[in-house]
Amino acid sequence: MDNGASSYRRYLSGDENAFDEIMENYFDSLIFFIDRYVHDTSAAEDIAIDTFTYMITNPHKYDFRVTLKTYLFMIGKSRALNYLKHRAKFQTADILISENDISERITLEESVIKNEQNRLLNKAVEQLSDDMKIAVHLVYFEELSYEEAAKVMKKNKKQVDNLLYRAKNTLRTILEKEGTVLL
Repeated sequence: MDNGASSYRRYLSGDENAFDEIMENYFDSLIFFIDRYVHDTSAAEDIAIDTFTYMITNPHKYDFRVTLKTYLFMIGKSRALNYLKHRAKFQTADILISENDISERITLEESVIKNEQNRLLNKAVEQLSDDMKIAVHLVYFEELSYEEAAKVMKKNKKQVDNLLYRAKNTLRTILEKEGTVLL
């Protein structure tokens, strides 16, 4: 499989169904990735939609040197960081979270985390530093290579390798305290 490049080429050639395939393949994982930054599922959905809108309005920006997934995650990360910067400037009053928002978040996470061991692992991952958390998510949940994760995170391959090494040791310690050994 070419990781979405053929679908994108078909889209560029005028096949609208190809873009639907791209959305179907990457939308949920992009939301989940962005949510790791913004901690707000609704905002993550908006940012993911904005990411795909950027692809539509700038169709020739993708140059096929990285996988389409990596490209989408790079755009999504950039837009998520911009959102956080903007949100920090204009801090608003907290709004009560509706039951609908909570159920959407649970549904999204349950679609990604299918069994109890994965839930425990995800809980442990949440205790990691932000860089470790993102590296783990990109490499193990999204199955990006170290090189692709490094591009998304704007780090080099060795830094990603070190983050993952430290994350594994930290996760092992956390999970052993919980009485669960997954690694």
